[in-house]
Amino acid sequence: MNNKLTNCKACGKELAKGVKKCTSCGKDQRNFFMKHKILTGILVLAIIGAIGSDGGDNANSSMDNQSKEVAQNTEVESREDIATEEETKESVPTEYKSALKQAKTYSDVMNMSKAGIYDQLTSEYGGQFTEEAAQYAIDNVEADWKENALKSAETYQETMSMSPAAIYDQLVSQYGGQFTEEEAQYAIDNLE
Repeated sequence: MNNKLTNCKACGKELAKGVKKCTSCGKDQRNFFMKHKILTGILVLAIIGAIGSDGGDNANSSMDNQSKEVAQNTEVESREDIATEEETKESVPTEYKSALKQAKTYSDVMNMSKAGIYDQLTSEYGGQFTEEAAQYAIDNVEADWKENALKSAETYQETMSMSPAAIYDQLVSQYGGQFTEEEAQYAIDNLE
């Protein structure tokens, strides 16, 4: 395939790279981050703010300590997961292992849905993994999808002041969170 061409995610028609929508079926070809630049910007600013804060007050200090603890626990768990994975699954290709690590990061840090992670892993603007590697990652990542939906809903509520109905729509939208209806409803039912 020519480096300037790609295939539609839905119908497989050959398209020029960078096209926003398929000319045949109309499916949006952009990944989550390209479609939701405002939300991505807010998330990036929140992460930068958390990293750059000086911990001057108790709330920030507490958040910094929690962030450090989560990072340390994640690092320890990652090392344990890698060691266990290497012992039990030596035949798993490196690409599959890399896709799984990236999927875990998307789930743990960005609270993404199963479908959202898969799209990000296979996107030419994201991980650029093969569909097989992405499916392996989705099948093997340990995630609580309902909790991810709830955390996403809380972010929408806090940063964008959205109503429960709008949050639900954003969570289930194919251009939004791509959570299942059950996961989105769990999130709405458990919002404070």
